[in-house]
Amino acid sequence: RITAAEQEQEMTENNSTRDQIIVDIRSESLFKEGTIPGAINIPMDRINELYELPMDRKICLLCHIGEISDELALLMKDAGYDAYSYPGGYLAYLEQEETFLEEENLEIVYADNASTTAMSEGVLEAYTEAVKFYGNPSTLHREGRRAKRLLTECRRETAQLLGGEEDEIVFTSGGSESDNHALIGAARLNREAGKIHIISDSIEHHAILHTLKRLEEEGFKVTLLEPDSDGIISPESVAAAITEETGLVSIMYANNEIGTIEPIREIGEICKSRGILFHTDAVQAAGHIEIDVKRDNIDMMSLSAHKFHGPRGVGLLYVRRGIMLPEFISGGGQEMGMRAGTENLPGIAGLTAALRESVEEMESKIRDVTGMRERLVSELRNLPGAVLNGHPERRLPGNVNFSFSNPGNINLLMELDARGICVSAGSACSASDSEPSHVLTAIGRSPEEARNSIRITIDEYNTPEEIETIIRTIREIYSG
Repeated sequence: RITAAEQEQEMTENNSTRDQIIVDIRSESLFKEGTIPGAINIPMDRINELYELPMDRKICLLCHIGEISDELALLMKDAGYDAYSYPGGYLAYLEQEETFLEEENLEIVYADNASTTAMSEGVLEAYTEAVKFYGNPSTLHREGRRAKRLLTECRRETAQLLGGEEDEIVFTSGGSESDNHALIGAARLNREAGKIHIISDSIEHHAILHTLKRLEEEGFKVTLLEPDSDGIISPESVAAAITEETGLVSIMYANNEIGTIEPIREIGEICKSRGILFHTDAVQAAGHIEIDVKRDNIDMMSLSAHKFHGPRGVGLLYVRRGIMLPEFISGGGQEMGMRAGTENLPGIAGLTAALRESVEEMESKIRDVTGMRERLVSELRNLPGAVLNGHPERRLPGNVNFSFSNPGNINLLMELDARGICVSAGSACSASDSEPSHVLTAIGRSPEEARNSIRITIDEYNTPEEIETIIRTIREIYSG
C-alpha cells in the first residue's frame, strides 16, 4: 500500500487544479470493498499519516464515525493544518457530492424491509396495468368512468381485506400523511366538544410524535405513556391516563424499531367503552400480521403500501363510518371530501394487489419468516454483550433488533454495508440523526447501547442461506 504522501502526490500530478484534499478514514477492511474516487485512503491504524499531508492545502476529513472526524480536524488545526470535518460525515459526503464507491461486485443481502420493500411481480403488473387507465376518476366521460370503476374496486377490496367497509377507506400518499390526518383531524373535531386531551406513548414513530408536539403548541394536552422494558404499552396505563377531557388515543400496532406488537384489541376496547376515538399507526404491521379493524376495536388506522411490497408514495387511512374528520387537503373534494387531489390510481392499484398477496400468503409467510428470525436471534444472542431489544415473542415475524457491547468502537452498520449486507440502525426516517434512538432509550438502553444497535428486518424474499450469511458476517466482524 502506498503512503498518504505518495497518494497525495499522485492526485496532484493527475489533477493540479484540485482545491482541497479529501481524506477517507476507515478501517482497513472497508477499503477492500470500496473507495471514494479521488480521495486519499488512510486506515484507522495508520492515522499518523495525516501529518504527512501538505499544510498549504485545505483538507476535508471523512470518517464513518462523525465524532472521530471532528476530533481529528481539531487536532490538525492545532498542528497548523487547514482541516475540517465534512458536515454529516462519510455518508453525507457520498449523498451530497453524488459520489459512489468504486467497489467490487458484491452479493447483496437485503435485510432492511422495515425501511422499504421491493415491489412483487404481481404488484408491478397491477401498477403497470393501471397506468393505462389515464382518465381522471372525477370526470364523466368513458375514460373517467373506466378509471372510477377501478378506483371503486380497489377501495372495496382493501376495505374487505382489512375488515372494514368501502366508504371507510381514504387513500393517501403514505403513512406519515395518514398519521397527520388522523391526529390533526380528530383533535380538531374533538375540540368542538371540549375534548382537548390526547394519549399516546413515547416510542411512536416521529410522524406521530412531531404531530403531537404541533398539537400541543395549538393548546392541546398530550400524555405520552412509557413502555415496559420489552416495549409494551399496557392497557392499564392507557385506562389510568384517561380524563374527562380525553378525546383521542393513538398507540402504534407494532413498533417500527424493535418490532414489539402492542395489545391493540384490549386498548381499543377500553377506548370504545369510554367513547374515546382510537387511532393506530399500523404501517409496520399491515401485510405482516392479521389485522381486522372491527375485531380490534379500531376507529382510525394508518398504513403505507411500500412496507408490504407495494409502491412508494401511496397509503391509506381507515376512518370508521360515522367519524366525520374535517378536510385535510383542500381542493376538489376527492376521497369523500376529506383529501382533495386527483387520485394516484396506479399506486392505489399496486397497494391493493400488495395487500391482497400479503393476506393470501399470511399463514405461510409468518411461519417461514418467524423461523428465520428465530435462527438469527438464537445465534446473535451468543455474541459477547448482545441484548435483544423488544419482546422476545410478541414481535413482528421479521424484526430482529440487537444492542452489542462495542469495545473496539466498531461501526457495525458500515462494516456490514461494506460486505453487501443492508441493515439499519433504526427508523429509516431518522437514520441521519446522530441522537440515540428514542425507542431504545425509552425501554432502558443507555445512549451508548442505543448507538451500538442494529435492526435486521427480513421477509419472505429472504432465504435461509442469506440468514447464515448475516450470522457468519457479524461473527467475523466481532472476532476481529
